[in-house]
Amino acid sequence: MTAVASPTGNDTASALRRLYLFRFGFAVVWAALLFVSRQELGPLAIALLVLYPLFDVAAAVVDARSSRATGLYVNIAISLLAAVGLALAATSGIPAVLRVWGAWAIVAGLVQLAVALTRRKMGGQWPMILSGGISVLAGSSFIVMASAANPTFANLAGYATIGGIFFLVSALRLRRS
Repeated sequence: MTAVASPTGNDTASALRRLYLFRFGFAVVWAALLFVSRQELGPLAIALLVLYPLFDVAAAVVDARSSRATGLYVNIAISLLAAVGLALAATSGIPAVLRVWGAWAIVAGLVQLAVALTRRKMGGQWPMILSGGISVLAGSSFIVMASAANPTFANLAGYATIGGIFFLVSALRLRRS
């Protein structure tokens, strides 16, 4: 019989710090590349739009393995669906992309909020709580923007950058905990 060690608070905080720093770096690079795509649904933009939720899947898998947070499995499923949905939506145009991204941002934000609330005692989670709430609001605004006369996905780069900054702040606050 083999005993399985459960992660300690320090192990989890250390793993989260590394993951949050990596997520910050990814978000900033991703946003810059999306900006370079000139807001056209060309091959680069479509690849980036699908890559973002796939990266979220990978990050949630790493997080779930290190912290055993079961709510992250919902995020994995939602992000996989978002990647497929974005690939399909890209064939219909920017409004469809904004609707799918918005729906994903709302659900993923609620999951992030719930997971961060359960981790409050660990410290460094207030940025994640705020980020989850902002994601819900931003997702709603993306859905509304889809109905604009000339919708653009320029705001997605800003959304990713702000989310990355929240990950950075949380990583730095975890370091102090």
